[in-house]
Amino acid sequence: SACPVSQSGGWTEGAPVLSLCPRWLPPCHQDCFEARTAAFGRRRRVTWRSADMESGEEIDMDVMKPLIEVAHSSEGVSDEEEEPELTGLHPRRPGDEEGISFTQTLIHLLKGNIGTGLLGLPLAIKNAGLLLGPISLVLMGIVAIHCMHVVVRCSHHFCQRFQKQGLSYGDTVTFAMEQGPFICLRNKAPWGRTTVEFFLIITQLGFCSVYFVFLAANMKQVVEGFLRNHTSYNELNGTRSLPDEWNIDSRIYMLSLLPFLIIFVFIRDLKYLVVFSFLANLSMAVSLVIIYQYIMRDMPHLGKLPLVASWKKYPLFFGSAIFAFEGIGLVLPLENKMMQRKRFPQALNIGMAIVTALYVSLATLGYLHFGDNVQGSITLNLPQNIWLYQLVKILYSFGILVTYTIQYYVPAEIILPAVSAQVPQRWKLHCDLVVRTLLVCLTCATAILIPRLDLVISFVGAVSSSALALIFPPLLEIITFSGEGISLWLLLKDIFIALIGIIGFLTGSYVTIVEIIYPETTSIIKPTYGPSLNFSSTVLNSWANSSSS
Repeated sequence: SACPVSQSGGWTEGAPVLSLCPRWLPPCHQDCFEARTAAFGRRRRVTWRSADMESGEEIDMDVMKPLIEVAHSSEGVSDEEEEPELTGLHPRRPGDEEGISFTQTLIHLLKGNIGTGLLGLPLAIKNAGLLLGPISLVLMGIVAIHCMHVVVRCSHHFCQRFQKQGLSYGDTVTFAMEQGPFICLRNKAPWGRTTVEFFLIITQLGFCSVYFVFLAANMKQVVEGFLRNHTSYNELNGTRSLPDEWNIDSRIYMLSLLPFLIIFVFIRDLKYLVVFSFLANLSMAVSLVIIYQYIMRDMPHLGKLPLVASWKKYPLFFGSAIFAFEGIGLVLPLENKMMQRKRFPQALNIGMAIVTALYVSLATLGYLHFGDNVQGSITLNLPQNIWLYQLVKILYSFGILVTYTIQYYVPAEIILPAVSAQVPQRWKLHCDLVVRTLLVCLTCATAILIPRLDLVISFVGAVSSSALALIFPPLLEIITFSGEGISLWLLLKDIFIALIGIIGFLTGSYVTIVEIIYPETTSIIKPTYGPSLNFSSTVLNSWANSSSS
């Protein structure tokens, strides 16, 4: 008779397990059974290995997608979005061999905390002072890392209590409100997730608005620097000269970027951006190396800068600093995805220590080099008449352009399901595209209304980043452990951190809004030019010597 194993056509993943045991089969059938089983095992190993490779290749795509909780109804989500590999850093199940390594976790932490906020920290140091700024930056980094550990600890508490494999930030807040000793919070528990998601949306859309201003400012300098240099070259060769000033409003550049970013956000699956993301990471890393090389060449303002700035400017420092450290939404998804979850605190400490050291060094050196002339992004202080530093602006802008799409993915995937659920099936795709377009236009409009890069960073940091990074974590710890007995020093510590966040939220928002309405100076993103480019032979020789040196 024919072998029942052969007739089954082999084993496939997800098929019912064959109830036959090899010792119950005839010898010929036993050999066929073992062959089929071995083949199935090989296919499983290949599948796992392929999944691991894909996880490694798409490491940057996982940085943002885990912030989204896939709680969408089936009619509001496409088949592609329901695939498990598209949900990002989903919690690992027992026996699941997939996950990210210790090194990959460090890369995630570094990538998730290094962006435009880093380039704006030299101006933040100016608002605090050469001595007070770095000290405050280190202390804020310590507090931010501590709050990250607090969120992880609270998440572990509820995971062990309710036998969960992993919880998001919003889930942890919801569980704390449901199980806490305060009856008034139990009735409002569903608002926990909603509140976290609201501030997450504000933060991510704020990031996107910052990217608009950053891209416009750097594009403005690159284009106008090229035109100025080209004009001087034509003058040198006796050809027709172009106008001396090319002061096009930065808002025009924002509007010119709008169609390209709309097309980018129409990409609904981030796996198609893997190659672009890798190139973006590489370009940003190269740019940072060149920036460090430039600012460490000399310190002309050493000893001439104030150690402590005016207290009226300190709230602007707070907003910019907390904007840079706002990576708390990434912590729990990474911890849930890590293969060796017990080592996550070590990875978090190492990764954030590297980030803090990078922040303090670039901020201090940048302020020492450029002094009071430092701008909202340190790239805007780089010379416009040297192609290498113009290339830095182009490379970093490319990285930010790709990062815009990744950051945008989070608020879009939170908002879109709720909106799509209200329209008929045949209009869902049109609704999806319209909402995506409107969200991009919203970030562009915000950037046009507040075209100063430093003020956008400070405002977003003070309003939303302070809530997620400083206010919610200590309150979460109080609610979570108050029913089990909480020590006095722990209570005082959490109240102190929450008060810092609330004061920073109020003062930072107020000072930023006042600065937006009544600016003391002209726009921070105005173009800066190198030496005068009147190309007489003497000036040409001196410029060539300065470029080579």
